Amino acid sequence: MSKTFQAKSYFTYWLDAVDEHSLHSPFFYDFQHKVVKQKNTIDNTDIETLRAKLLHDGRTIHVEDLGAGSQSMQGATRSIGDIAKWSLSTAKFSTLYQRVIDHSFARNIVELGTSLGINTLYMASNRAVNVTTFEGAPEIANIALENFQALQANNIAIKVGNIDKTLPTFLEQSGKIDIAFLDANHRYEPTMRYVSWLLGKVHSQSILILDDIHYSAEMERAWNELKKHALVYGSADLYRCGFLFFNPSLNKQHVVLQF
Repeated sequence: MSKTFQAKSYFTYWLDAVDEHSLHSPFFYDFQHKVVKQKNTIDNTDIETLRAKLLHDGRTIHVEDLGAGSQSMQGATRSIGDIAKWSLSTAKFSTLYQRVIDHSFARNIVELGTSLGINTLYMASNRAVNVTTFEGAPEIANIALENFQALQANNIAIKVGNIDKTLPTFLEQSGKIDIAFLDANHRYEPTMRYVSWLLGKVHSQSILILDDIHYSAEMERAWNELKKHALVYGSADLYRCGFLFFNPSLNKQHVVLQF
């Protein structure tokens, strides 16, 4: 990760980002006004209480290589509190994903990169949805499973193991996917590979969310190439994350939104 690169990429984002009053597309106006800028109305106290508990959890576990982007994850042993500090999505973004799910009436959700399961719990807060989440590190997956059970989130299924193996196996049997959230491996090749597999399961109302699209030059390269994919008809860049849309009526519109 290059701090200089991130500073430059954020400055570019800051220059380009617009609010809903500068958007001519009705779709993106609604997305910005009703989702991105909307205040959260869901009570997530239980999840945030769990987050606070994890941040102070001194238990240590062995952590396997989780891929670039897990800023403190490379190494043999980490405390759960350290993992929580560095790897969890913030409440600001987790509630955003929660609103996206509700706004789009999504039901079948896929998450690549469970970590300790806080973001997963946000996405599964609507008990009408089904979330399948993938985690490569077994000991981290065990903690996530504890958290799902603690909050009685019975609409979450966790797949443990190398995502290069578990994801294709799952997709062979799955139906269409409404929303996929990618936060597993912040490198160009794995990102492009995972998206290529997921594209076989999207429909016109599906949304793919990519975390850390400006984390590095190779992640920014992946993001820019994916925006040009033949199946992608629109995108929204919120700097920390990016949204890909597949509705042909969007006619190749790409926006940078304030958040």
